[in-house]
Order: sequence, then C-alpha cells, then structure tokens
Amino acid sequence: MTPQQWLLLGVVASSLIPGCFIFLLGERRATLRSLLNMGGAALKVGLVLAVLWGVSRGQAFEIRYGLVEGIDFVLRADSLSLLFVTLSAGLWFLTTMYAIGYLEDSPNRNRFFGFFSLCVTASTGLALAGNLLTFLIFYEMLTLTTYPLVVHRGTEDSLRSGRWYLLFSLSGGGVLLLAIVWLQSLVGPIEFDGQPLAASFQGQADGQLRLIFVMMLAGFGVKAALVPLHIWLPMAMVAPAPVSALLHAVAVVKAGAFGITRLVLDVYGTDLCDRLNLLPLLTFCAAVTIIYGSFRALFQDDLKRRLAFSTVSQVSYIALGIGVSGPLGAIGGIIHLVHQGMMKITLFFAAGNLAETLGVKKVAQMDGTGWRMPGTMAAFTIAALGMIGMPPTAGFISKWYLAGGAVEAGNWWVIGVLVASSVLNAAYFLPLIYAAWFRPPPEQWPAERERGRFETSFLLLFPPLVTAALTLLTGLLAGLPFSPLDWAEFIVRQEYLP
Repeated sequence: MTPQQWLLLGVVASSLIPGCFIFLLGERRATLRSLLNMGGAALKVGLVLAVLWGVSRGQAFEIRYGLVEGIDFVLRADSLSLLFVTLSAGLWFLTTMYAIGYLEDSPNRNRFFGFFSLCVTASTGLALAGNLLTFLIFYEMLTLTTYPLVVHRGTEDSLRSGRWYLLFSLSGGGVLLLAIVWLQSLVGPIEFDGQPLAASFQGQADGQLRLIFVMMLAGFGVKAALVPLHIWLPMAMVAPAPVSALLHAVAVVKAGAFGITRLVLDVYGTDLCDRLNLLPLLTFCAAVTIIYGSFRALFQDDLKRRLAFSTVSQVSYIALGIGVSGPLGAIGGIIHLVHQGMMKITLFFAAGNLAETLGVKKVAQMDGTGWRMPGTMAAFTIAALGMIGMPPTAGFISKWYLAGGAVEAGNWWVIGVLVASSVLNAAYFLPLIYAAWFRPPPEQWPAERERGRFETSFLLLFPPLVTAALTLLTGLLAGLPFSPLDWAEFIVRQEYLP
C-alpha cells in the first residue's frame, strides 16, 4: 500500500480501533478509556489534516478492494468528502471531550464509548465512500451503531424510541438497497468520480430513473428527517445530550443530507436531474419540511424536543440548496452542511449543560439561566442567532447564498420559505434568549449540582465555547481563502458546475 492509502485507512481506523479496545476494558479503567477516546479523536483530526495537505498538493487518495467480480469496496478523498470528514473529525473531538465530562458518573460507559467510536467510524467511512455500494455499507453500519446510543439509558421511553428509530432507519435502508440494485442493474457500479449518469443516458429508461430517484430520496430522507419521515428524530431526544449532539450535528441527519447531495451531484448529475425534472420534488419536500419543523418547534416546552424540531427544519436547508438548481443555491446547501453542524452542536451542548448542572430541561425553566451560566448561555445565544440567520454569524452566510440561489434559478417562492422560516426561528429562539438574560432566576433550580471552579465542569463548558466561536468566525471570515465558504465554492464551481 502507498503512504496515501495508509493515511486514508488511518482516518477510518483511528476511531474503529480505539472503539474495539474500549469494549474490552473494565468499567473502572476510566483514565485509559478517556485516553483511548481523546487519543483516537486527536489522531483522526491529525490524519484528516494530512490528507487535506496531500490533496492540496495534487496527491490521489484511493483504496479499492474487489468484493466480487464487478463490485468494489472503494474509499476515496475528494473535495466534498473532505469537507464532511473534516467537520466530523473536528466535532467528534469536541463531542468526545464533552461526553467524558457528561457521563462521568454514569454506568455502562464502556458500551457507550465503544459504540460512540464505531458510530463516528461509520460517519467517516460514509464520507470517504468512493462509490454507491461503499456508501450503503457505512450508511447501514451507522444505523446499527447508533441504536445502542439512543437506548443507552435503558428506560421504557428510550427503548420505545430505539424501536421507532430502527423501524424507520432499516425501512429506509431497505428501500435504498432496492433502488441501488435496480440502478446498478441498468448502468453498472456507480462511482463518485465526477462522471454522473448524465453522460450515459439520453432518453433511455427515463421512467425507471425517475422512480429510482424517488426511492433513493426516500431512503436518504429518513435520516435527513424529511417530512413525513422525520418522526423518529424528536423521539430520539430521550438519549443523553452527547448522543443528541452526535445525531444532529455529526452523524445521522447529516449523513442523510450528505446522501441527498451525493444523489444529485454525483449519482444523477444536475443535467440529468434537470432533464428528468427531478429537482422540483426535492425542493418541495425540503420547503415543506423547513416550515413544518419550524412551526412544530414553537409548541415544544421540552428544550431538546424544541431543538430536535429545529433540526428537522434546518437540515432541509441543505436539500433546498441542492434542489433549487444553480451554483449559488448549491453553495448555500453545501456550506450549510458545515454551518448547521457547528450551530446545532453548540445548542445541544448548552442544553446538556443546563440539564446536568441545574436540572433545567424545559423552556419554562430557563428564566435567569444566563446569569447563573453566562458562558453556556452566551454560546447558546450566538448559535440561536445563527439559526435565525442574523449577521455576522455562519447562519447568515448560508441563508444569503440560499436566497441568491433562489433568485438565480427564478424560484422566487423559495425566498418566502426562507423568510417565513427565519421569522419562525426567531419566534421559538428569541423568547429563550430573553428569558435567560432578562428574567430573574428562581429561588431554587430544579436540581443544581456543585459548580466547582467554573459555572459547570470544564469538560462541559469548553466545547460549546469553541463551537460558538467558530459560528462567529466562519461568518466574519467567510470571504478568506480556505474558509468553509471558499471550499464550498470550489466544490460547486470547479467540480460539479464548471
């Protein structure tokens, strides 16, 4: 194997190997478990940076292994996969730190952190998948490794939520498998190599291609929480806060959105999508989901469920950008893949801090939390303003490009969807910010813990401060070279829509 292949393999193995070792540890080996967790997370970040450096110098990174004749297992680093894997590696490092502090006194930590590492392995493999079959393998691995995290608490609520999660995810995976088999029976193996189906089909099997597209959209739409396939996501909020952060910002819903992006840009190609008139369906589904998720969030008193419905809405911005058919919209959708991850993980970190430190789990309990936990609530405020789309946050950049894409494509009604969604975002986030900073705190918090030196444990406080700072910096410095926006522009203009 070449050094480039070893690097690519190391990116995946850096979470797989520590995860397997963690299962073998005794519950009392907390220090060794933490070292394996943080060491694997730090190593993954370093390896991803090494791959980025190599790609920037024109090196090719690919591993290909023949499973059976005509079917290969392929890992490949391209610009889109590196955007996703860099996000996953960076946020996994912070989430690992957060989870160590959050679960300090919890039982079954080996099981949790073992599956936690396997879950990130699946996300990384999915991001680096070089063909559709490899993508499907890691996509289903993600379902199976996330289920133990959803049911980690072992309560009746968590077990019921886990059953719904499996029902939806495995059903979606089954539909996706059928669609992939059907498609490959028509055209052979589908590679993510910049040569989508548009080059192969000129009026042949159009009806079959349309139905296959709908099936694949449904398969990816389960994890992307497109309405009406979103039901499992709010139910999964019974899981611990690090799991919620992982589900919403790094792994499951992001995998679905990434799959939709691959479907349009790499599998079918925008030319074929336009010829078959497929993108209006995607745009309509995304628009309905955006409004529905924002509207439902208004009526949730449980803080994590409010954030969950916010995710239902926000992730569909990615699909909306891809669906409006144009360079600016695609840039907005791809960049929101990064921006939504940073903002949403900040919100779930903050919600977890409130629950663990003060016992605050309801919207009605948030009065005065800003004065008791200023760092946590400052991070929450920045991320919430980003979700609304206030400048100079990352969320403003996403919505600016999405709106520009809508104008560019002549889809003026999409502007109305973005405005309505932003108004609804403000309606369910601003009252939380007002209550936290401008209402007096209660005489006694629901279940306050000893604060120690900081407002909460340093391991719980540091990650949201970092991600909130990134939410601001990616907005303020969006125009600089090598920023996420610059990266997204390169992906769209140089590789997909030249």
